Amino acid sequence: MTMFASAFRSAVLWCVSAALIALWVPLVAAAWLVDGDPVKRRTGRTFRALGVVLARLHRARLHLQREDLPDPERHYVVVSNHQSLADIPVLCHLPWEMKWLAKAELFRLPFVGWMMRLAADIPVHRGRRAKAADALRRASRTLESGCSIMVFPEGTRSRDGRVAPFSDGAFHLALRTRAPILPVAVDGSGGCLPRGTWLFGPPSEIRMRVFPPVETRDRDPSDVAALREQVHRAIAHQVAAWRGADAIEVQDE
Repeated sequence: MTMFASAFRSAVLWCVSAALIALWVPLVAAAWLVDGDPVKRRTGRTFRALGVVLARLHRARLHLQREDLPDPERHYVVVSNHQSLADIPVLCHLPWEMKWLAKAELFRLPFVGWMMRLAADIPVHRGRRAKAADALRRASRTLESGCSIMVFPEGTRSRDGRVAPFSDGAFHLALRTRAPILPVAVDGSGGCLPRGTWLFGPPSEIRMRVFPPVETRDRDPSDVAALREQVHRAIAHQVAAWRGADAIEVQDE
């Protein structure tokens, strides 16, 4: 595909995506008005359906290992590696509601930010300890209400497709609430919308695997580092297996 064709295709996709996002706001608002659930599950699922539609618009071909899907009636701290913005609509295919921990700046965006607030997603203010503690308390209450939490423990999108080190927050949260950790590995999404460009890549083959839950009921708060490394290792090994590479090659130290 020539640069002109790529730019034209990307411009069209951005315009259609923006129109869909704007049209989705009334749907999410209507769901919120009739949603009596304190954690707004119905509103959240209405919002996540937008991600599924956007993935189809961009012709992403998702291969999900369904035999590993856990009990959707349980709640989890879901942790995934993060390759690009395309991960978000990909993860929206999971068949249960989860509230996303996301940087606070996203909640100030028109349309998307409004829907995140209506869906009861949780803003994280980086570098502000009191606000960060408030986000963890809110996430704890969400888990105690029986709704899952979604976290990207790398903190940001990968620069080069490798799996960066994980931060401790998601694992502290799981141990505090005794919620199981649900690791998710994603690969192939980095080429859909590479970091640092507005140009979309060609339709991609995206793989996603949901691992069996890692139970935390019998774990001690001192196990944070061990849990973090266990989950990071599982995700990195899966990404490496998909690429036919050694695990060390896909880990960003």
